[in-house]
Amino acid sequence: MSMAAYEVLAASQHVWNVFAAFVGGLVVAGALIWAVRIGMRYMDQEEPRPRADEQPRLPDGGAVHELREMREPDEIPDMSKTGSRRLMPYELHHAASRTGKDQNRKRWLPGSSGAFGSGGPGHV
Repeated sequence: MSMAAYEVLAASQHVWNVFAAFVGGLVVAGALIWAVRIGMRYMDQEEPRPRADEQPRLPDGGAVHELREMREPDEIPDMSKTGSRRLMPYELHHAASRTGKDQNRKRWLPGSSGAFGSGGPGHV
């Protein structure tokens, strides 16, 4: 084969690559259009959105305020030492802590160290 034949084959391969990329782009664009149409059809079947007067409102007493309480760990008893039967899951509490007996918050005292449990010398 002559050199011109190789150039024609190389040019035709380039044309086929461009054509394949164009067809691939058309397939992707068609898939996106199809997905949007399916989504629109699905949204048309949904119930209508609530009107402004159907939206949730604050209670008459105002906003609900947070509750502050001191918590303490609700530990699981070690049943192996007592010799009784093991606890079943339905006998356990829902939370790992419970309301503490002492609801007084720890306060900072002048002349004491910084944070609680900081390892400082405490009262000096």
